[in-house]
Amino acid sequence: MEIEEIKEIIYKYAVKNAYDYGKADEKAVLGKIFAERKELRSRAKEIIPIVKEVIDEVNRLPREKIEEEVKRFKYVTKKVEKGLKDLPNADKGVVMRFAPNPSGPLHIGHARAAILNDEYVKRYKGRLILRIEDTDPARILPEAYEMIEEDLAWLGVEYHEKVIQSDRLEIYYEHARKLIELGKAYVCTCEQEKFQKLKLTKKACECRGLSVEENLERFEKMFTEYREGEAVVRLKTDLAHKDPSVRDFVILRICETPHVRVDARVYPLMNFSVAVDDHLLGVTHVLRGKDHIANTVKQRFIYRYFNWNEPIFIHYGIMKIEGLTLSTSKIREGIEKGIYSGWDDVRLGTLRALKRRGITPEAIRKAMIEVGIKESDINFSWKNLYAYNKEIIEPKANRYFFVFDPKEIIISGAETKTYKALLHPSFKDRGFRELKIVAENGTAKVYISVDDFEKLEEGEFLRLMDAFNIIIEKKEKDKAYARYAGEDLKEAREKKAKLIQWVCVGIETIVLSPEGEYRGLAEDNLKDVPVDSIVQFERFGFVRIDSKNEKIVAYYAHR
Repeated sequence: MEIEEIKEIIYKYAVKNAYDYGKADEKAVLGKIFAERKELRSRAKEIIPIVKEVIDEVNRLPREKIEEEVKRFKYVTKKVEKGLKDLPNADKGVVMRFAPNPSGPLHIGHARAAILNDEYVKRYKGRLILRIEDTDPARILPEAYEMIEEDLAWLGVEYHEKVIQSDRLEIYYEHARKLIELGKAYVCTCEQEKFQKLKLTKKACECRGLSVEENLERFEKMFTEYREGEAVVRLKTDLAHKDPSVRDFVILRICETPHVRVDARVYPLMNFSVAVDDHLLGVTHVLRGKDHIANTVKQRFIYRYFNWNEPIFIHYGIMKIEGLTLSTSKIREGIEKGIYSGWDDVRLGTLRALKRRGITPEAIRKAMIEVGIKESDINFSWKNLYAYNKEIIEPKANRYFFVFDPKEIIISGAETKTYKALLHPSFKDRGFRELKIVAENGTAKVYISVDDFEKLEEGEFLRLMDAFNIIIEKKEKDKAYARYAGEDLKEAREKKAKLIQWVCVGIETIVLSPEGEYRGLAEDNLKDVPVDSIVQFERFGFVRIDSKNEKIVAYYAHR
């Protein structure tokens, strides 16, 4: 195969990769090439430098050109089995639950469990229970109760019943007493350090052998006499169990931190309250990560002691999420210290932050269904989420110019004129916007982004998008001088001129992104765009208009 033919194949996939993800990636392009032409694998050393060269060329193309070029080629799409696996024993009815802790609003990690449970319940016409697990008073954010419901509504998750665990404390106390009466639980007053040593050596503590009557008396004292840390209720399990955490684990404890909803001091721990609730609420299928396998082992002891039927436990691989802050405790601390502006700060992975950036719930749902309930661990793909989101917002997002850290170009030979640019290149019937060039005595000033400015070379032939051609005559530190070179688009294409966005008459604009702030100028047409609109800044990316006063503030979504 000739080098020119190889270059064309590389170009084909580099353009598609840049179209899908904003920028072509070397590994992704190589993978596509070798998948299509397996015989080229033996020429990898020869091909890799060419791939780098072509990718560099493609990544310099304006978005408009990439959208044009991708239409030249036909791409074979691999059929991938999509959707969720069927649930076992679903014919007997499906009741599932989504059980967040009210320590803050929901983040992208919560979305997996919420959406998958919702999808299955809708598939089988079952019931979804929202269970707020608020039995750790120290971790509660009072407003989170309402925020969680708002986030679920935005995601399109529909629950049929809401249960708040702090309303059910008497139920947990009743079941704890039953376990004590059955001789399956006891009240332990050992110091933590002492019990830990005994547990690791597979030995029982002295509390384990106390009579049922004495344990019941101790249990009542947990509500009146014992202080926090002085007594806990432990479940009798197997002291020789291979997992030390399973050996006589704690099911209730004293917590003297005031609760925002109830006046209490004895609270169940997660494994106890979850097992009791799942049984009493009739939960049939439990979706949970592999990191909960030990918890499933613990909860099965409770099911066995009460002679209850277990739900079907489905453990899926852990979804690792990198790139944005998710920890509610760290976010809360950051908000209190003024590091973050709120729960919807652009640097966060909360659903509120993603919503503010213009990420749609439909895209999140698609991404989570794609992740599914696979057993293998995965790294969450922001690229895939952004690609899904782009499919949804791209047809709706009108185009505008924005230049950040603007640098000035003084153009001689220009005249005052108004140019027309399509609001959307794929939907001509949507109309045009007007771009103004204002000149005085044959000289106009326009502004371009610092990135484009730094690449300018004296003598270079450029095209100001949707306007005219210029030739750079002189470049200084913060400004450049150019001359008008006509409006012939054909000439610009023949010379492979760079297309760059520009602003002559603009409005101060700030774009907030996870990587930082971009301050600059947007074309003045943006003043007419309603707040909450999602638009595309040419060659920059999609943004959501957040506010408009004397200046415009936008949140960055993705390229």
